[in-house]
Amino acid sequence: MELKQLQYFMAICEELHFTRAAEKMGVSPPNISQQIRRLEEELGVLLFDRVGKKIVLTEAGAILQKHATAMFEHLQQATDAIVDLKHMQGGSLSIGVLPGDAEFMFKAFILNFHQTYPTISLSLLETMKITEQVLDRSIDFGVTVGPVIDTRITSIPLYHEEFSLAVSKNDPLATECFIPLNKLHTLKMVMFPPDHQYRMLIDRFCMDQGFTLQPHMVTTTLSSLLQMVQSGVGSCILPKMLLDNLHNSDIKVLDLRHPTPSQDFCLIYRNDRYVGYAMRTFIKTLRAYIETAINHSKS
Repeated sequence: MELKQLQYFMAICEELHFTRAAEKMGVSPPNISQQIRRLEEELGVLLFDRVGKKIVLTEAGAILQKHATAMFEHLQQATDAIVDLKHMQGGSLSIGVLPGDAEFMFKAFILNFHQTYPTISLSLLETMKITEQVLDRSIDFGVTVGPVIDTRITSIPLYHEEFSLAVSKNDPLATECFIPLNKLHTLKMVMFPPDHQYRMLIDRFCMDQGFTLQPHMVTTTLSSLLQMVQSGVGSCILPKMLLDNLHNSDIKVLDLRHPTPSQDFCLIYRNDRYVGYAMRTFIKTLRAYIETAINHSKS
């Protein structure tokens, strides 16, 4: 059994068509057919059946596909590890974060990380499809709301996030320390659009309490949301850690209670992804950064 034969076999599994598989591999259809026949003769079984004009995997073919997939994944990990060894102090990473989190959590972190590790190249992408893009390898890893339940994914808990209410310092509520969640429907609210992760979380908690928020204004950016709160247009609900680290004297932060909206964040990546120098460094630095931010928020 030769590596090239397995590469041809996997190409046919993907295309389910000998001619297209041959084109993909840059060989002639007779060549790829001959290699598959030799592989079948060596194994003593048929790997493909023809059903009309289509081809399908036999039971033996499905078994070989499963193990060949694992083998090629291990080979890719070996290649990644060797490349990582050759470029031990460098590397590149693509990170997926939820919309708004780049501005909130990662803006200062990315700058600090680059200054500390200038040879590691980072690419930050805001997306609502973090798990899907980790799985299809379009990003290396992502920071998203947990739990993420998928046997193909490794998940590392990062932090528990509670939400608070932000009001203008001139708002009558600014003299309070907290507000019950069910009082939100009496306020003028400024919020993210309905498909934003923060908005969906708040809407879910409010619906559980038997009411639906009707925001006075909707905006897509964190900066404009905070500006409207500061100007007294309305109140908004945002992560407590974000608000506590703003240090904006024009905004008063009130705890939300009974219940307190909250969610857990985790870092995810594919199980078969080689965790090299760049990724190990990023994970370690991110966790330390978050721990510092949380401690600063509590103090």
